[in-house]
Amino acid sequence: MAMRLSGTAWKLAMAAALVMAVAAGAAARDEPKRPASGSVVETIGKRGVLKVGMSIFVPWAMRNGNGELVGFEIDVARKIARDMGVDVEFVPTPWQGLIPALIAGESDVIIAGMSVRPHRKLVIDFTIPYAHSGMGIAANKAMASDMKWPDDYDSAGMTFSCRRDSTACSDVERLFPRAGVRRFDDDAGALREVLSGNAHAVLSSYPQPVEWAAAHPERIFLPTTENLSQSDEAFGLRKGDPNALHFFSNWIQAYKANGWLAERHRYWFKTRDWVERVDLEQ
Repeated sequence: MAMRLSGTAWKLAMAAALVMAVAAGAAARDEPKRPASGSVVETIGKRGVLKVGMSIFVPWAMRNGNGELVGFEIDVARKIARDMGVDVEFVPTPWQGLIPALIAGESDVIIAGMSVRPHRKLVIDFTIPYAHSGMGIAANKAMASDMKWPDDYDSAGMTFSCRRDSTACSDVERLFPRAGVRRFDDDAGALREVLSGNAHAVLSSYPQPVEWAAAHPERIFLPTTENLSQSDEAFGLRKGDPNALHFFSNWIQAYKANGWLAERHRYWFKTRDWVERVDLEQ
């Protein structure tokens, strides 16, 4: 269990942690400030637990053979909790429920590979980006191997699958406006639609399409390995809490500067060292 801090001791510890973190990486743009009363950062300290809203999404967050959560965002959340001197509680939530759950106070922060989008910024605040991803495509071999990329994919007879309320669905509508779209609560459902032959192709962030093609080489292929789009991912926070926004952004800035975020991202997105530990179709 992590050591509990409260009151003045908590505020002083948080201020010291901020200063040391930034000094370890690079100086922050603004001087770190202690969280003001009412900030979720102070609430986390008093409670002794950081509640993280997340959704299962390879390789951001997955379960290993023992049912334990692993993945890039899991590493990130645990590191933040250790730096804050608190425990971490993951709040698994369907993707479309992440923002409502945050607003309702069921989580303190969203760390879920969520892309910064204007419609989301209307209801929550985002930190500076902590990761960057590209959108890829995987297709059913029997249905699409003879189709010309990308022209034939933008047609009335084409059907895509994607995770509901995700950037993938927005990209399908933008890049392939003539095609049909089937939305699912998670990537596993979207993949099953393609494997079963009910959809021609599925869009998802890399490296997911590559992993699907490797896991199902007889049925899945990649029409292209180029990014269909690129996005910035950031932590999501409730509006009206500038001190929390400042704290988490400073944390990201520090660990970008010292290379920790890049190293963790490389491990989960650029290697396959972890693949045997998880079920890629979860």
